[in-house]
Amino acid sequence: MNRFKTSKFKNTTPKISKRDGWVSGVRAGSNGFQGNLIKASCDFVAFNTDQGGGGMVGLTTLEAGADGKWPVNHLACHGDQVTDLDFSPFDNNLLATCSADESVKLWRLRGVEEEQTGEPEVTVSPGDGRLETVLFHPAAQGLLAVSSSTAVQIWDVTRNMALAVLEQHPDQLQSFAWKQDGSLMATSCKDKKLRIFDPRAQLTAIQSVSGLANNRDSRVLWVRDDWFVSTGFNQVRQQEVRLWDSRKLNSSLASASLSTSTGILMPLFDQDSGLLVAAGKGEPVINCFEVSSVEPFLPQVSQCVTEAPSRGVALVPKLALDVTSCEVMRVLQLNDNFIVPVNYHVPRKAGQDFHADLYPDTAGQTAAMSAEEWWAGENKEVEKVSLNPAKRSQTSTKPLQTSRQPAPPLTNQKSKEKSMSSSELSSGSSSVAPSRSPSSTSGLSSGCLPSPASTASSKQIQGMLGPSSKFRHIQGNVQHRDTHITNLRGLNLTTPGECDGFCSSSQHVAVPLNISGGQIAVFELSQPGKLPDTSLPTIQNSVSVADFCWDPFNPHRLTVAGEDAKIRTWLVPEGGLTDTLTEPEQLLQGHTEKIYSIKYHPHASGLLVSSSYDLTVRLWDVQTGNEIKKLLGHEDQIFGMAWSPDGTQLATVCKDGKVRIYDPRKSDKPIQEGEGPEGHRGARIVWVLEGKYLLVSGFDSRSERQLYLICASDVSAGPVGSVSADVSPSTLIPFYDPDTSVAFLSGKGDTRVYIYEIVSEEPYFLECSSFQSSEPHKGFSFLPKTLCDVRDVEIARALRLSKTTIEPVAFRVPRVRKEFFQDDVYPETAVWWESSLSASSWLSGGNAKHRKISMQPKDMTPVSEAPKEAPVRKYLPSSHYLEEKSDEQKKDELLSAMVAKLGNLDDEPLPQESFEGVDEDEWAKYLAQIVVMGVQVVGRAFARALRQEYAASQEAARARGRAGKESAAASSITGMSLQEAQQILNITTLTPEEIQKNYEHLFKANDKSVGGSFYLQSKVVRAKERLEEEINIRNADDQTKPPQDQQPQT
Repeated sequence: MNRFKTSKFKNTTPKISKRDGWVSGVRAGSNGFQGNLIKASCDFVAFNTDQGGGGMVGLTTLEAGADGKWPVNHLACHGDQVTDLDFSPFDNNLLATCSADESVKLWRLRGVEEEQTGEPEVTVSPGDGRLETVLFHPAAQGLLAVSSSTAVQIWDVTRNMALAVLEQHPDQLQSFAWKQDGSLMATSCKDKKLRIFDPRAQLTAIQSVSGLANNRDSRVLWVRDDWFVSTGFNQVRQQEVRLWDSRKLNSSLASASLSTSTGILMPLFDQDSGLLVAAGKGEPVINCFEVSSVEPFLPQVSQCVTEAPSRGVALVPKLALDVTSCEVMRVLQLNDNFIVPVNYHVPRKAGQDFHADLYPDTAGQTAAMSAEEWWAGENKEVEKVSLNPAKRSQTSTKPLQTSRQPAPPLTNQKSKEKSMSSSELSSGSSSVAPSRSPSSTSGLSSGCLPSPASTASSKQIQGMLGPSSKFRHIQGNVQHRDTHITNLRGLNLTTPGECDGFCSSSQHVAVPLNISGGQIAVFELSQPGKLPDTSLPTIQNSVSVADFCWDPFNPHRLTVAGEDAKIRTWLVPEGGLTDTLTEPEQLLQGHTEKIYSIKYHPHASGLLVSSSYDLTVRLWDVQTGNEIKKLLGHEDQIFGMAWSPDGTQLATVCKDGKVRIYDPRKSDKPIQEGEGPEGHRGARIVWVLEGKYLLVSGFDSRSERQLYLICASDVSAGPVGSVSADVSPSTLIPFYDPDTSVAFLSGKGDTRVYIYEIVSEEPYFLECSSFQSSEPHKGFSFLPKTLCDVRDVEIARALRLSKTTIEPVAFRVPRVRKEFFQDDVYPETAVWWESSLSASSWLSGGNAKHRKISMQPKDMTPVSEAPKEAPVRKYLPSSHYLEEKSDEQKKDELLSAMVAKLGNLDDEPLPQESFEGVDEDEWAKYLAQIVVMGVQVVGRAFARALRQEYAASQEAARARGRAGKESAAASSITGMSLQEAQQILNITTLTPEEIQKNYEHLFKANDKSVGGSFYLQSKVVRAKERLEEEINIRNADDQTKPPQDQQPQT
């Protein structure tokens, strides 16, 4: 082997995509799983997400849609957390998921032309506890392996039966991996041992070795032929990558130590290039090695530092890479909020020819055998296909003709049928011998069938997974610190569960204090800033506060319910408290026990409703202080109440698990009653969708927070839809915006605000991006809609109460054309701060509606009337402008430009040939023409001289080429002459040491981070390649010359 020969991938360079190439709207799941949390096929990207309690999988397309964005949607898969997922290597639309609910499910992701049933094609129940990882077989159709805490099972999903249950590991099974042909399997265990299994020969390990120096988490991955790598930690707790030969496990072939860190290295390997990627979970660094067949075996190629730590990484299939740009590998990094593509390129001239040396034939998408054939003992490799775009376009006709046909089901059994449990299998291999039915794989689709979503747009994704909300990308942002009220002290953070914690009007904020006498502090929204350290004037309620609220028609009236079963109303002066208030404006008495909550009527002024421990609901006329009505029928604690939007009905939710609707003017008994939340820890209720439905937040029997949607016209039928939130002790407090149908929900002590758009048809709840705060909040209070900044597309504004501050939070919808009024987001809003009728009029049977106003500023045009945008110019990629040209091409272009500028007058007559004589008064004009003619003649002569010089230089080059045919051939192939290469690297004597030294210096000096460019670095790389080729030519020439003593004598 030539010692000067180097790998063509050694200069592979990683490039992180720009932010507009990132997939946003991602909420990554927990790091506590053994899988990589993200997988990609040629069409889709699937990833773990924390939505739906972790039982959902996030989905997006590999390529952007027609609008240049990546739609992100979610698929509800399991009843517990999804622990791992994998795409079939032979079907871009087939996704397998495993979960802590002890099941594996196979999902066929369909296009917009087909109906998405929402049911898995196959459900496998191994019956071995929580499942950790799932992996398709690399060569056989319909075969997958799934691991639990201590064992691996192999399943034939075409017949929904287990083929083998491998020997139990003595400790936690940390990872497993198939060999490329699927004949062997490697595992790593917490007992520090690596094991090799041949599942078809025996269920016990055929080899094992103590190959891990630390019992912390580890991974294994097969690379080339009989080699595999393990990642873990060495004795000094450094991250470590080891290369092993499965035929000789007594010692590793090579190892590489990285930084001291706690993040487990997630390995990815590209079979064609031999590049190995190792990314630490929870770290921003992605290392790249090359697996070589000779020492040093694991040379490091590059190190890439991303903006955010990795939650998971995935390798994009080779068939989806851009070979025209010399992209040899693409890694998708999953972080907390984005999926970031990292492209690996070999510095070559891109866009002209297909570089066959970089792209050998790669594994196709046609299975080599069936699961039955594999189990019978056959070993076959997947047929390889070319990556050459010209060859692929010629062979893609047939699959395209069948791509519109629906894929047949994996199995004839219904997913709802009871699947075989592995516990029914005995330990002997004979008990799991497969049947010889030839139809065992007839249900699987074969061949490289393009997915209907290969060019999926956002509409196709929506058709596959259901509708999505136009508010799904809503953003919650804490306003500038200048708007905060800070230095709050002595707050009462233990208000009853039925109380919101604090409340606000359009001018004031009321916060209960942890001071005897039930004192309440009132702050002015117009006076933010740091509060003084001295005591402030307060409202002395005399007893502890049970609940309180502001009068919607009088922003200065605060109504407080006390634990002494009395309700007091207080008037706060304009501009805020200047003195302590001790005497209430009105006192309402009637309840016999502590009050739960109070609510004002949405239309009638002075009409208040209250609920109490005496299991009654009472209506009050605040102006007169009289009790108007008493409602009965509750059998347990009343968790919440809500008036209907038109004020005719009152809904309650109770601890007895019932939802009741009253018509207070007709009866003191409920007119409707139905099932509500099962849990007894608390609940809230609010009317939504113009009063046609009730939104109830509560708990299920497992104390998981749930949202229920109940039809108000048929409460007895129960919820029509529900969605799970998470497990938390606090009740979700809802705020509903009737203009947008968006519900905001958060509990006291939470750090997150859930946001849903409520719709009247399935799936009823359209989840939007949630707001996350850095510390728990003690309450959320939403302000009037008129305080929102419509110019910034702000649809809601709230106040967030923490231990020491009150912070405004603005919820905005991202829009491009903000200079226009977004009339689709801002319909006319109700003037709810003006009463429609009095309490006496309402009691007499009167009904009224609020008038509505437009939120459109006078100087803004609605976006629906805005002129259409002109088409945006599509700029060519930078590679087009940086495309390198030969010296001959540059000279030709220069010569053509000069001739075109000066003009070619070879075949045109000169102006003086037409001159016969002129008058004296015209002499000046002809003199100017003569001067111009002279300039043209001189230019023509210069152009001819330049052509002659160029011809002479070409002849000289041809003469030099005849003198050294091999060197000239190398110059032609590389596109660079020997002299040019020497000038670029500043080389006078061709020695490998000097070439390598100057190359490393110039490559670093021209790095983009220090002001260089990728174009200059590519020139340096090609100059190095040209000089190395010249050394090879000279070495070969020296070997063909006869020795000095054998030369003929003259």
